[in-house]
Amino acid sequence: MQTLVYLPKSLPYLDLHVTQFGKEQCSPRHFHGPAMREYYLIHYVTKGEGLFKTENEVYHLKEGEGFIICPNVVSYYEASEEHPWQYYWIGFNGLQAEAILAQAKLSAQSPTFVYHKINHLSYLFDELIRTKEKETFTLELRGLSTLYSILSLLKETNHLSTSTSQKKNNPKELYVKKAIEFIEMNYANKITVEEISRFIGLDRSYLNSLFKSFVNSSIQEYLIQYRIGKACTLLHTTSLSVGDISRSVGYEDPLVFSKSFKKIQGVSPKHYRSDRNHNREEET
Repeated sequence: MQTLVYLPKSLPYLDLHVTQFGKEQCSPRHFHGPAMREYYLIHYVTKGEGLFKTENEVYHLKEGEGFIICPNVVSYYEASEEHPWQYYWIGFNGLQAEAILAQAKLSAQSPTFVYHKINHLSYLFDELIRTKEKETFTLELRGLSTLYSILSLLKETNHLSTSTSQKKNNPKELYVKKAIEFIEMNYANKITVEEISRFIGLDRSYLNSLFKSFVNSSIQEYLIQYRIGKACTLLHTTSLSVGDISRSVGYEDPLVFSKSFKKIQGVSPKHYRSDRNHNREEET
């Protein structure tokens, strides 16, 4: 028996957004793959057992354990014949997905986890599934809230189970984190990559190289994406003019802002707002 909910991406959130979620009691030997996906997918096993394969590893998992499938990684998973598993899953993507997962010690190289308080995670998933008939906006927000709660619990568990030597922060990761925090605090100002580098205290090229290795984009690309994400929110939630929104997210020239916006979103700011208002009217 399966419950599956797909979420269209209507909220203007670039950092993190949920694509789907569900629950399934698998039949014996039920499998998926081998296949690749374009988004992240967390599975959490509440009963039974099965196996999860990546290109290089095979993991045998049981209740209280889980795994994550990362984008563009070939994976395969199969329920046990004697004790087929039951699991919940949640799919998501976004600019911050990889960095947030890293905080929970999850990645393509480390794709499994243990969380023995099954009732805690089951409750979060069940509460989300109970909202599946809600309108899209509410469901997307609830999905995002649930995802953050799940990742928070996994991070706390990994933090408690990590040895003292492993708890030490990676200094390279801290530099990247400081750069992201600087952008989040100052994106509305006229900041440059050079200015960010001076604040961190590192050579611009070296910092940009570190940033790419952790975030998969350059500092400049991340700054632009972050600004456009904030602009989408303002277009959706306020009646500010395009010029006012442009200045609010760090663009002094509205024409430059509009070009950047269209390059990322595929439409101009005015058309984006018009389309969002039209969709909202249809929903009501």
